[in-house]
Amino acid sequence: MTLYLILALIAALIIFIIAAYNRLVKARQMSHNGWADIDVQLKRRADLIPALVNTVQGYAGHEKTLFADIAERRSRALAAGDNPGARANAEGALGKGAGKLIALAEDYPDLKANTNFLELQNELSETENKIEYARRFYNGAVRELNTMIESFPLNLIAGGFGFARREYFEINDSDRAVPVVGADDV
Repeated sequence: MTLYLILALIAALIIFIIAAYNRLVKARQMSHNGWADIDVQLKRRADLIPALVNTVQGYAGHEKTLFADIAERRSRALAAGDNPGARANAEGALGKGAGKLIALAEDYPDLKANTNFLELQNELSETENKIEYARRFYNGAVRELNTMIESFPLNLIAGGFGFARREYFEINDSDRAVPVVGADDV
Protein backbone atom coordinates (compact mmCIF):
# COMPACT_ATOMS: atom_id res chain seq x y z
CA MET A 1 0.00 0.00 0.00
CA THR A 2 2.79 2.45 0.83
CA LEU A 3 4.39 1.70 -2.55
CA TYR A 4 1.21 2.88 -4.31
CA LEU A 5 1.12 5.97 -2.13
CA ILE A 6 4.73 6.79 -2.93
CA LEU A 7 4.13 6.22 -6.66
CA ALA A 8 1.01 8.42 -6.50
CA LEU A 9 2.97 11.20 -4.77
CA ILE A 10 5.77 10.95 -7.35
CA ALA A 11 3.23 11.06 -10.19
CA ALA A 12 1.50 14.07 -8.59
CA LEU A 13 4.86 15.83 -8.20
CA ILE A 14 5.77 15.17 -11.84
CA ILE A 15 2.38 16.44 -13.00
CA PHE A 16 2.79 19.54 -10.82
CA ILE A 17 6.28 20.24 -12.20
CA ILE A 18 5.05 19.84 -15.79
CA ALA A 19 2.04 22.11 -15.18
CA ALA A 20 4.17 24.73 -13.41
CA TYR A 21 6.79 24.65 -16.16
CA ASN A 22 4.11 25.10 -18.82
CA ARG A 23 2.61 28.06 -16.91
CA LEU A 24 6.04 29.67 -16.74
CA VAL A 25 6.64 29.08 -20.44
CA LYS A 26 3.26 30.63 -21.26
CA ALA A 27 4.01 33.69 -19.11
CA ARG A 28 7.46 34.08 -20.68
CA GLN A 29 5.97 33.87 -24.17
CA MET A 30 3.38 36.51 -23.28
CA SER A 31 6.16 38.85 -22.18
CA HIS A 32 8.10 38.15 -25.40
CA ASN A 33 4.93 38.82 -27.39
CA GLY A 34 4.37 42.06 -25.49
CA TRP A 35 7.92 43.20 -26.19
CA ALA A 36 7.51 42.39 -29.88
CA ASP A 37 4.34 44.53 -29.98
CA ILE A 38 6.21 47.44 -28.39
CA ASP A 39 9.07 46.99 -30.83
CA VAL A 40 6.71 47.10 -33.83
CA GLN A 41 5.10 50.34 -32.66
CA LEU A 42 8.44 51.96 -31.80
CA LYS A 43 9.70 51.06 -35.27
CA ARG A 44 6.56 52.57 -36.78
CA ARG A 45 7.17 55.78 -34.84
CA ALA A 46 10.80 55.82 -35.92
CA ASP A 47 9.65 55.46 -39.54
CA LEU A 48 7.10 58.28 -39.23
CA ILE A 49 9.48 60.81 -37.71
CA PRO A 50 11.71 61.29 -40.81
CA ALA A 51 8.61 61.94 -42.95
CA LEU A 52 7.42 64.47 -40.38
CA VAL A 53 10.87 66.10 -40.29
CA ASN A 54 10.94 66.35 -44.10
CA THR A 55 7.52 67.99 -44.13
CA VAL A 56 8.48 70.50 -41.46
CA GLN A 57 11.85 71.19 -43.13
CA GLY A 58 10.03 72.57 -46.16
CA TYR A 59 8.49 75.27 -43.96
CA ALA A 60 11.15 75.74 -41.30
CA GLY A 61 14.43 74.97 -43.03
CA HIS A 62 16.40 77.20 -40.64
CA GLU A 63 15.63 74.89 -37.67
CA LYS A 64 18.60 72.68 -38.58
CA THR A 65 19.74 72.05 -35.00
CA LEU A 66 16.33 70.65 -34.06
CA PHE A 67 16.30 68.38 -37.11
CA ALA A 68 19.84 67.15 -36.40
CA ASP A 69 18.91 66.54 -32.75
CA ILE A 70 15.85 64.49 -33.75
CA ALA A 71 17.91 62.45 -36.21
CA GLU A 72 20.48 61.72 -33.49
CA ARG A 73 17.78 60.74 -30.99
CA ARG A 74 16.17 58.46 -33.57
CA SER A 75 19.52 56.75 -34.22
CA ARG A 76 20.05 56.21 -30.48
CA ALA A 77 16.53 54.81 -30.10
CA LEU A 78 17.00 52.35 -32.96
CA ALA A 79 20.38 51.28 -31.56
CA ALA A 80 19.06 50.73 -28.01
CA GLY A 81 18.08 47.14 -28.79
CA ASP A 82 15.99 44.88 -26.57
CA ASN A 83 17.03 46.20 -23.17
CA PRO A 84 13.78 47.73 -21.84
CA GLY A 85 15.54 50.25 -19.60
CA ALA A 86 17.91 51.56 -22.27
CA ARG A 87 15.17 51.47 -24.88
CA ALA A 88 12.76 53.39 -22.64
CA ASN A 89 15.33 56.15 -22.07
CA ALA A 90 16.19 56.42 -25.75
CA GLU A 91 12.56 56.33 -26.84
CA GLY A 92 11.65 58.93 -24.22
CA ALA A 93 14.27 61.27 -25.65
CA LEU A 94 12.98 60.61 -29.17
CA GLY A 95 9.42 61.32 -28.05
CA LYS A 96 10.52 64.66 -26.60
CA GLY A 97 12.18 65.54 -29.91
CA ALA A 98 9.06 64.61 -31.85
CA GLY A 99 7.00 66.69 -29.43
CA LYS A 100 9.23 69.69 -30.08
CA LEU A 101 8.77 69.15 -33.79
CA ILE A 102 4.98 69.12 -33.43
CA ALA A 103 5.10 72.17 -31.17
CA LEU A 104 7.23 73.99 -33.74
CA ALA A 105 4.30 73.83 -36.15
CA GLU A 106 2.52 76.39 -33.97
CA ASP A 107 4.95 79.00 -35.34
CA TYR A 108 4.07 78.16 -38.96
CA PRO A 109 0.36 78.57 -39.81
CA ASP A 110 0.87 77.27 -43.37
CA LEU A 111 2.44 74.10 -41.97
CA LYS A 112 -0.46 73.57 -39.57
CA ALA A 113 -2.81 73.64 -42.57
CA ASN A 114 -0.66 71.26 -44.65
CA THR A 115 -2.60 68.04 -45.28
CA ASN A 116 0.51 65.85 -45.29
CA PHE A 117 1.67 67.30 -41.98
CA LEU A 118 -1.77 66.80 -40.41
CA GLU A 119 -1.93 63.18 -41.60
CA LEU A 120 1.57 62.48 -40.27
CA GLN A 121 0.70 64.17 -36.99
CA ASN A 122 -2.44 62.02 -36.66
CA GLU A 123 -0.52 58.84 -37.49
CA LEU A 124 2.12 59.74 -34.92
CA SER A 125 -0.58 60.38 -32.32
CA GLU A 126 -2.23 57.03 -33.09
CA THR A 127 1.14 55.30 -32.88
CA GLU A 128 1.83 56.89 -29.49
CA ASN A 129 -1.50 55.50 -28.27
CA LYS A 130 -0.60 52.05 -29.61
CA ILE A 131 2.80 52.26 -27.90
CA GLU A 132 1.05 53.06 -24.61
CA TYR A 133 -1.30 50.09 -25.04
CA ALA A 134 1.56 47.74 -25.99
CA ARG A 135 3.60 49.00 -23.02
CA ARG A 136 0.72 48.25 -20.64
CA PHE A 137 0.26 44.77 -22.11
CA TYR A 138 3.99 44.04 -21.88
CA ASN A 139 4.28 45.33 -18.32
CA GLY A 140 1.26 43.22 -17.31
CA ALA A 141 2.83 40.12 -18.85
CA VAL A 142 6.15 40.89 -17.14
CA ARG A 143 4.38 41.43 -13.82
CA GLU A 144 2.68 38.03 -14.15
CA LEU A 145 5.94 36.30 -15.11
CA ASN A 146 7.92 37.97 -12.34
CA THR A 147 5.24 37.10 -9.79
CA MET A 148 5.35 33.45 -10.81
CA ILE A 149 9.15 33.40 -10.69
CA GLU A 150 9.17 34.86 -7.18
CA SER A 151 6.22 32.86 -5.75
CA PHE A 152 6.68 29.64 -3.85
CA PRO A 153 6.77 26.84 -5.05
CA LEU A 154 7.05 28.07 -8.66
CA ASN A 155 10.30 29.83 -7.77
CA LEU A 156 11.91 26.42 -7.22
CA ILE A 157 10.91 25.27 -10.68
CA ALA A 158 11.70 28.63 -12.32
CA GLY A 159 15.20 28.67 -10.86
CA GLY A 160 15.82 25.08 -11.87
CA PHE A 161 14.81 25.69 -15.47
CA GLY A 162 16.54 29.07 -15.89
CA PHE A 163 13.53 31.39 -15.95
CA ALA A 164 14.65 34.94 -15.17
CA ARG A 165 12.87 38.11 -14.16
CA ARG A 166 12.22 40.59 -16.95
CA GLU A 167 12.54 44.35 -16.75
CA TYR A 168 9.51 46.62 -17.08
CA PHE A 169 9.31 49.12 -19.94
CA GLU A 170 8.86 52.35 -18.03
CA ILE A 171 9.14 55.97 -18.99
CA ASN A 172 10.69 58.67 -16.87
CA ASP A 173 8.53 61.31 -15.21
CA SER A 174 10.23 63.94 -17.37
CA ASP A 175 9.08 62.06 -20.49
CA ARG A 176 5.46 62.47 -19.41
CA ALA A 177 5.70 66.26 -19.52
CA VAL A 178 4.23 68.15 -22.43
CA PRO A 179 7.07 69.46 -24.60
CA VAL A 180 7.58 73.20 -24.55
CA VAL A 181 9.43 74.86 -27.39
CA GLY A 182 11.03 78.15 -26.64
CA ALA A 183 13.75 80.23 -28.24
CA ASP A 184 16.40 78.22 -26.35
CA ASP A 185 15.11 74.87 -27.63
CA VAL A 186 15.35 75.50 -31.34
